[in-house]
Amino acid sequence: MSSNDEHEHEHEHDHDHGHKEDGSPLNYADDSRHDYDEASHYPLITEAIRQLLIEKEIVKTGDVQERLDFMDSRGIELGAEIVVKAWTDPDYKARLLKDGTAAVAELDIPMADAELVVVENTNDVHNLIVCTLCSCYPRTILGLPPDWYKSKNYRSRAVNEPRAVLREFGTNLPDGVAVRVHDSNADMRYLVLPARPVGSEKMNEAELTELITRDNLVGATIPSLA
Repeated sequence: MSSNDEHEHEHEHDHDHGHKEDGSPLNYADDSRHDYDEASHYPLITEAIRQLLIEKEIVKTGDVQERLDFMDSRGIELGAEIVVKAWTDPDYKARLLKDGTAAVAELDIPMADAELVVVENTNDVHNLIVCTLCSCYPRTILGLPPDWYKSKNYRSRAVNEPRAVLREFGTNLPDGVAVRVHDSNADMRYLVLPARPVGSEKMNEAELTELITRDNLVGATIPSLA
């Protein structure tokens, strides 16, 4: 990692160069799954645990369904709402960067038991979010994470070679821009506040919302007017 690339936490990582068997680079942006064998057994384990919890009367079937329904209601539109509010309201932006959990609560967006830290992209700094240990992600704001975010490949390479990963998303940064990698965990989730695109000054809130994608909010890509 170059001297102007920073990582929020120190971990040991297995380095994976991120190439397919034929030697070509992986493409994260297509939402393809890069760890088929690693992920394939998760649904079976999840269902077994769910059935056991219900059998032991630790949770009720209705509780599980209620939680599933709640998560199904989460999505990018909530993250976009937060960003547009920050782009158009300087006072709200200041509160969001100071205390993300409290600021999103103003919009009736709960964070459950996790703290939300919002990091801002600027002309000098670009932020990238990862969870090196599993797949911690601001689900109450963005919904379920994409498969590439959960893959071992991304979790390793985002820390070891973030600029290479960003380039595979089509995000090419000038050498003078520092890349900061933030490692989410069970207690703390990160959200990227992307820079507002130049030329969007006359756009209304609905138009601004259309500029924002899920990948912008984890720092993999940058909003564009194109």
